[in-house]
Amino acid sequence: MKRLCLLRHAKSCWRDADLDDADRPLNKRGRRDAPRMGAALGRRMEPLQFHCSPARRARLTFAGLSDGWPGLLPEHAVVDPALYTFAVGDLLAWLCRLPEPLPAVAIIGHNPALTDLVNAMAGAGTLANLPTAGWIELSLSINSWAEAAGCDGSGSVDFMLLPRSLADAA
Repeated sequence: MKRLCLLRHAKSCWRDADLDDADRPLNKRGRRDAPRMGAALGRRMEPLQFHCSPARRARLTFAGLSDGWPGLLPEHAVVDPALYTFAVGDLLAWLCRLPEPLPAVAIIGHNPALTDLVNAMAGAGTLANLPTAGWIELSLSINSWAEAAGCDGSGSVDFMLLPRSLADAA
């Protein structure tokens, strides 16, 4: 059994049309939501290692999580260029290359790849859209990450947390 935790980067800013996609920062809502999500997740679990897209908005999302999550430190982030993708096939290939015996993996990445990954792992139609700063945890009925591409909907959603479900005061 493997556990897969996915976090879509927080809301990014589109104000500067001259910026490359990978260089976009977080907007006001993204800067608000990331620490709130970190605080909520920190109340629920111990810090874990995050594999993070190199996109600025993904790295800033991790920094915001850390601001709200006691014990989540910069060294808990591993930036991996392969995670700057919007394709589910790229994520499945990345998962299949993970070392064993790693029981759980957390990714900060992008849509539509993350939503498509949930649907590939837990069954078509499981999730219409993982919103910005949305978190989802899956249990996968596999013994090795090399089996990830063949999961074919046998996984299950164990937990989901969305910024809109957090109290405004949080």
